[in-house]
Amino acid sequence: MTIAVEKVLYTARATADGGRDGKVSTDDGKLAVTVAPPVEMGGNGNGTNPEQLFAAGYAACFHSALKLVARKARQDHIDTDGSTVTAEVGIGPINGGAGYGLQVELVVSLPGVGRAVAEDLVAKAHEVCPYSNATRGNIKVDLQVA
Repeated sequence: MTIAVEKVLYTARATADGGRDGKVSTDDGKLAVTVAPPVEMGGNGNGTNPEQLFAAGYAACFHSALKLVARKARQDHIDTDGSTVTAEVGIGPINGGAGYGLQVELVVSLPGVGRAVAEDLVAKAHEVCPYSNATRGNIKVDLQVA
């Protein structure tokens, strides 16, 4: 099932040249990075890689979704209590080596929030987050409450 955006609020544009051994920059000049495969994938590791960029975006977006659902649940202190989301993005072969796939683990820390409430907020954030909606049914995403 394809999810259609009802109204585009913002469009990001980035251009890559050189693939995993090149550069990526946004049209507004706010991001310009050298990309390189990690050592584990035969690269020299002298740059960031697409998985790190994806992890950074997913973690930031999920944290915003978490704060949104927390406000709705009247758990406003999550905005200021040192809560964090860490995204671990793994890449590896799929279909017997015919291609590559991703998997994600999101580790959420909500200091001062009981486990049951934290798990409920994380589950609700997973329904709201655009990255979660984009990956749902496509890649494995594990949610962990630290």
